[in-house]
Amino acid sequence: MALDIKRFTARFVKEARDHLARLETGLLALQHDPLNQDVVNSIFRSAHTIKGSSRMMKFGPISELAHQLEDILSALREGCLPYSQTLGQLLQRAVDAIAGLVDRVADDDELGPPDESLCADLARVQASQTGVLAEATASEPVLAPGTGSTEIKLKSADSVRVSLSKLDELVKLMGEVVSSHARLRQRASDIRLIERELATSRNGRHAHLTDFSRDLKNDVLAQEALMEELHGKALILRMLPLVIVFDAVPRMARDLARSIGKEVECVVSGSDIELDRQLIDRLGDPIVHLLRNAVDHGIEAPDVREKAGKPRVGRISLTARQDAGSVIIEVQDDGAGLALDAIRDKAVKKGLVSAEQMAGLTEAEVIDLIFQPGFSTSPIITDVSGRGVGMDVVKRCVVDELQGAIQVENRPGLGTTFTLRLPRSLAVMRMLLVAAGGQTFGFTAPHVSHLLRLPAEQQLEVAERHAVIIHNEFVPVVSLAEILSLPAQPASTDLLLVVVQNNSEKLALRVDDLIDERNMVIKQLPVHLNYLPLVAGMVMTGKNKLVSVLQAPALINLARNSNAGGKQVAVAARQVRVLVVDDSLNTREIEKDVLEAHGYHVTLAEDGLDGLTKARNGEFDAVLSDVEMPNMDGFTMTAALREDERYRDVPIIIITSRQKEEDQRRGIQVGADAYIVKGDFDQSRLIDTLKSLLG
Repeated sequence: MALDIKRFTARFVKEARDHLARLETGLLALQHDPLNQDVVNSIFRSAHTIKGSSRMMKFGPISELAHQLEDILSALREGCLPYSQTLGQLLQRAVDAIAGLVDRVADDDELGPPDESLCADLARVQASQTGVLAEATASEPVLAPGTGSTEIKLKSADSVRVSLSKLDELVKLMGEVVSSHARLRQRASDIRLIERELATSRNGRHAHLTDFSRDLKNDVLAQEALMEELHGKALILRMLPLVIVFDAVPRMARDLARSIGKEVECVVSGSDIELDRQLIDRLGDPIVHLLRNAVDHGIEAPDVREKAGKPRVGRISLTARQDAGSVIIEVQDDGAGLALDAIRDKAVKKGLVSAEQMAGLTEAEVIDLIFQPGFSTSPIITDVSGRGVGMDVVKRCVVDELQGAIQVENRPGLGTTFTLRLPRSLAVMRMLLVAAGGQTFGFTAPHVSHLLRLPAEQQLEVAERHAVIIHNEFVPVVSLAEILSLPAQPASTDLLLVVVQNNSEKLALRVDDLIDERNMVIKQLPVHLNYLPLVAGMVMTGKNKLVSVLQAPALINLARNSNAGGKQVAVAARQVRVLVVDDSLNTREIEKDVLEAHGYHVTLAEDGLDGLTKARNGEFDAVLSDVEMPNMDGFTMTAALREDERYRDVPIIIITSRQKEEDQRRGIQVGADAYIVKGDFDQSRLIDTLKSLLG
């Protein structure tokens, strides 16, 4: 469900104007009684609420001014900043500026940037914390237009600008041509069949028909060569360099590290490697999640690194290189490596595997657990990591959507490397078509390891499962028809096996027949079918028949865990009760709409005291709370709930505009399970976090 922010605008305006009125009254009262803490606390909460609401509504200029106003009022409240008439006038200017921006929101006008001089004055007060404005410093001289000695030269362009929409149309059209050509190939097969039938029935050779068949075959092959060349050139037009994704990575890594008290340098190489724009567009999220994982879980704190004999500054490298028809992307850090013991403990606690099963897992299988939905070893969920959706997103995007593969190399004490293998384009891929259970299915070539025809007696019974030995390795064997719940066809004396592979894991699928192997256009599933976990897309055969392209990794998981998913279905089937605590009506209603759209039963509370009372008088499966609220703040309420036996293990999520590290530490201390900043509020993040905590 796409959240319609516009329908909350009127409520935001009304609420903001109420708080602006309180700010006006409070500032007037401070002129007569500067030491009145109740007044300072009241106007601080109003500024805080305006900041939080405007951030959630994505009104950046209002949020920026309210944030600066809140910081000064915070210093005033804590006694770090003395009140003065000059300070009062500046605060009034800020309130007036916010009121003007709120009026523009009410009139549906575009918000411009906040007053630069006002922001500068507010920033100087925050920096000095004296309450007295410093004299404006002289600005640097600015060159008048046309001055300076820069030499301007005309350069001949070696490229032209082409609208991406036109390129997309061209590639789409070429895809249809490829599909249409498949029908022409089928006609050539049909004519050969007719020729054989005529020769058999009349016992004679038909020279004209034979010549026609040969010429048609040659024409088809010639057209196929020209068409593949044309399609390849069209795809090249849509290729873009990885610098589009890689360019912002070093700065992002530094910012992420700084936000959690770490020091990191990030080195990027291979950014000139080109990929199809379809892959470039989808590659951003996996790279960001891997980067967050490296900074938060991989790189140690500076003091810890020094004790281990490492430089204080951690190192992350992002590299890309070509390998045959694929592109390899590596994200490597020199941190502590994966905490395998923590992974084992969390997996057992979440019920992903039993303690007995965990004892039998290899290191590679333990590492693979980090890609499970909702899995994280963080003690608390924050904006950096810990929601348990990051690595799941990486796997789903790279493997399911981009038809790639992921490999993890763990070096305890030395770091971790995540390797992504991606095709250069998704427009056309090599496909293997097979028959099973009376239907036709496709597999993408990168996931097909072997094609084998073996005598039935070579099938073994290993650990109560069928298996064959391939290159001295036991590979499980399952019937593709059986795993897809299709009717079994008459069994042949031989085993016809398609061996699919995901990283180091293999599965031999028994099929009825091999139909074709060639380049084909994969069509994306329509939106209403995106829930199908085993299907990556569709291809069209020469007989206008749609064929499902199966997800090899999903089939491997299904064969390995045939009973998986029961617990998740059971949780989704019952309606979960959620308590939402926030002094902002607008925020409460937005969160209520998001949660109810996903099937949750929501109860609202207007402050911490109201929330604590409703929690004690009812039963809730999760609690969402703001921090800064009248009567009782969110931290105090959370601590009180943790003292109640019924809420000792109930997930509590802090949703606030306070993003300082000490606030997140305070959230951990009082027992919160997650910390979401309103400025980065996203409904899918909230739902994913809630699902993760509910198991």
